[in-house]
Parts: sequence; C-alpha cells; structure tokens
Amino acid sequence: MFGFLAGITFIAYLLVDIGVKRDPEVGIMAIMGSIAVKMIFCMAFVLIYSIKGKGIGVLFLLNFFSLYLLFSVFEIYCLLRNLRHQNLK
Repeated sequence: MFGFLAGITFIAYLLVDIGVKRDPEVGIMAIMGSIAVKMIFCMAFVLIYSIKGKGIGVLFLLNFFSLYLLFSVFEIYCLLRNLRHQNLK
C-alpha cells in the first residue's frame, strides 16, 4: 500500500513538474489533472483490494486514506514550494 502510494505520487509529481516548467500558464491544469488521476487510481486500488480481501473493513480504509492524505499534503507542499520559487524570478 505504501509503495503504491509512493509510486503514484512520485509519477504525478514528475508530470506536474515537467508541465509547470514547460508552460507555467497551463501548470494549474496539470496540477489539478494529476490530483484527479491520482485519486481515481487510488479509488481503483481500494476497490480491487476490497474485492480481493474479504473482511478487511474499516481499519484498511482508515490506514489507506491517512496515507493518501499524507502523500497529498507532501505533494502539494513540494509543488507550492516550486511555484513560490518561480514567482520570485
């Protein structure tokens, strides 16, 4: 679960970073798109894991979405830090 979230967050961060560096005007759309795609992949992961593992229950959901929130906060913090440096130029 941790590896999946780390991988998808890393890929989303790289795609947004490339998009923002190419065209800062379209950067916001790249950020929103990556967050939406990340959320869809995470929901699919939860659905598949829930179907495969019967009786995982509320504990799995709490663990997964706490990790999802942690990775989302980290991603947004890194992106805002990069955008802040661009505004200073």
